[in-house]
Amino acid sequence: MAKILFKNAQIINRGRITAGDLLIENGKIAKVGGIIEATGALEISAEGKYLMPGIIDDQVHFREPGLTHKADLYTEPRAAVAGGVTSFMEMPNVKPPTLTQELLQEKYQIAAAKSLANYSFFMGASNDNLGEVLKTNSQEVCGIKIFMGSSTGNMLVDDAQTLDALFAQVPMLIATHCEDEHTIRQNEAMMREKYGENVPMDQHPIIRNEEACLKSSSFAVELAKKHNTRLHILHISTAEELALFRNDIPLAEKRITAEVCVHHLHFSADDYTWAGTQIKCNPAIKAKHHREALLAALLDDRLDIIATDHAPHTWAEKQNSYFQAPSGLPLVQHTLNVMLEFYQQGKISLEKIVEKMCHAPAECFRTVDRGYLDEGAWADVVLFDLESEWRITPENIYYKCAWSPFKGHTFQGRVEATVVSGHLAYRDGQFFEDKKGERLRFLGV
Repeated sequence: MAKILFKNAQIINRGRITAGDLLIENGKIAKVGGIIEATGALEISAEGKYLMPGIIDDQVHFREPGLTHKADLYTEPRAAVAGGVTSFMEMPNVKPPTLTQELLQEKYQIAAAKSLANYSFFMGASNDNLGEVLKTNSQEVCGIKIFMGSSTGNMLVDDAQTLDALFAQVPMLIATHCEDEHTIRQNEAMMREKYGENVPMDQHPIIRNEEACLKSSSFAVELAKKHNTRLHILHISTAEELALFRNDIPLAEKRITAEVCVHHLHFSADDYTWAGTQIKCNPAIKAKHHREALLAALLDDRLDIIATDHAPHTWAEKQNSYFQAPSGLPLVQHTLNVMLEFYQQGKISLEKIVEKMCHAPAECFRTVDRGYLDEGAWADVVLFDLESEWRITPENIYYKCAWSPFKGHTFQGRVEATVVSGHLAYRDGQFFEDKKGERLRFLGV
């Protein structure tokens, strides 16, 4: 592999920003800090710019196999890399759902041939595949995904005995989608009675309300405490749920962790008036006070990780009425931009962004040699210019679905180069695809 030398960067790592150079050699970070000289290296000037570890997105839906008209394991990793995401963990609600070890391995084979970013895949749980789940290798797979509320794809696990058995017997991390199905169905019935099939989009957070989220999250926490399970609750969306999580111990000691997604930090229920189904997702984007509470909990470490829940659908699919329009929105290319906008507004530091998007996912999932700009670690590195302004247009959106809720929005701060496992995969709008990403490895149980 080629040597790459970043010169005169502002290096963000482990809660500090320091000036210096960074050398990549043989896929790993060879030297960090100070003045570095290296013969034969590709030298990239980082004067006035910032270097950070590659982002680890622990929740994406890249739709392959079976749903590749929406997205696939070639297009979405490219979009991720353009946005500074060097590693992703992908969900099992594809077609067929990833419910057997054979189907899980098939996804790894597809990614090995196609993905520009590093990759891992969750093993899916259902009401009747506990035996398959227990075969999962905790050093090779990021975790087990349980849909404790229904979402895109029919993977709801609603049998209480099955859930108890999963939490009791699975030794590795369990990641959950938490919304109470009974509460949602009751609310849907009331809305149908009031509006028929033409439910206004602004009723989505009323149907998938705070009660549905809190009831399910509380049940997951109860099961995790009962069995001492490693539980990671995905996409927290309400102020009410925040009391479930601790900030009085280090992340490495937590058995129960939580994530917030960029769309729940950026949008509020007020945005349904202009965005409509574009921002329909599960759990729903809710009233503005939840957004403020989520940011506060992120800053004080009740919430551990920032992710995207990148979940693309075609524009035509999104144009349907409330019950027919699928839930989910594409985000992985613009996740860093959203957080840099918060930085520009004085709401979060660069060091905290890196902690929550890079360091914390690596710690939570016990990822081997990722998430830090440390000597000896895999060289997942992102160079960004904090001053560069750019407008989101159809021409610079890389998702297969070809749309974004940020279309027309101008962001300040732009990724200039992304290195994936020592390979310069993206620079100044150009992709270099002669080498693919690596499979993520984990410390295991």
